[in-house]
Amino acid sequence: MTLWGWIMLACVAAWALKFVGYLVPVRWMESPRMSRVAGTLTIGLLASLTTMNALSAGQGLAFDARMGALLVAAVALALREPFLLVVVLGAVAAALLRLL
Repeated sequence: MTLWGWIMLACVAAWALKFVGYLVPVRWMESPRMSRVAGTLTIGLLASLTTMNALSAGQGLAFDARMGALLVAAVALALREPFLLVVVLGAVAAALLRLL
C-alpha cells in the first residue's frame, strides 16, 4: 500500500473511532466514575506529551533550555500561580537559558 493509502486508512479509522463515541449511551458518560477516568486520562496524556516535547531530541534525550523552562513552570504550578503566568514564566526561563 502506498503512503497515501495508509494516510487515508488512518483518516477513516480516526473518523470511525470518533463516530463510535457518539453511539455510547449518555448515562454511561454522566456517571461519576467515567468523569474521574476521563479527567485522569486527560491529565496523564497532557503530562506525557509535555515531558516528551521537553526532553526529546530525535531518537535521544536532550537536557537544554526546555528542561529548565519545564522546571520553572512546575514550580509555578506548585505555587498555584495562574496558568497564563505559568506559561509566561516558562517562556522567560527558556529564553534566558538559551541566552546563556
